[in-house]
Amino acid sequence: MTRILIVEDEESFSDPLSYLLTKEGYEVSVVEDGGEALERFEREGADLVLLDLMLPGMSGTEVCRHIRQKSNVPVIMLTAKDSEIDKVVGLEIGADDYVTKPYSSRELVARVRAVLRRQGEPEELVSTTVAAGPVRMDVERHVVSVDGEQVSLPLKEFELLEMLLRNSGRVLTRGQLIDRVWGSDYVGDTKTLDVHVKRLRSKIEPDPSSPRYLVTVRGLGYKFEP
Repeated sequence: MTRILIVEDEESFSDPLSYLLTKEGYEVSVVEDGGEALERFEREGADLVLLDLMLPGMSGTEVCRHIRQKSNVPVIMLTAKDSEIDKVVGLEIGADDYVTKPYSSRELVARVRAVLRRQGEPEELVSTTVAAGPVRMDVERHVVSVDGEQVSLPLKEFELLEMLLRNSGRVLTRGQLIDRVWGSDYVGDTKTLDVHVKRLRSKIEPDPSSPRYLVTVRGLGYKFEP
């Protein structure tokens, strides 16, 4: 059974969300602070984490940072803050998505379902190994190497890089990338994509400030130059 860990200190949010996810057939655990969240994650693991940004004790950003050091499990940040800075920080430390309160519990459940579906769906192409330039991906094993050195990528960065490599040399619009990686039901702007591209560059480019491989095509989107 798919396990979801909810890290939320407000019962008015966690209770209806837990109820709906349980009805959908997920195994749900709820904790109220960051320290307990890490202990539970270490002990039981999870297939997806719904993580509140504002927690008593350890903040949601710190929890996400600790999780990312050990796992590529999808993380969706939940917060009452609607600041662009908060969104960027959350995404830069490895969150896969960012949802601002108040949100519809049913809509959030749909987004959870979409993330898990994309994570578990079989590859459309026969090849499970993709390579271009210095980057090589083993899709089946979720392994990426750059010039022979293995790098760790969260789920969304992995999916984004895979799509760019499979279309090496072609320009992909922001809309195409968002639809494929976040799904056509994604609610948000293109800032999420830009943040993930920035994080990818920091891991695959010799000089991230002057990209050689993952290049911006002004007014259109991005492409991977082999």
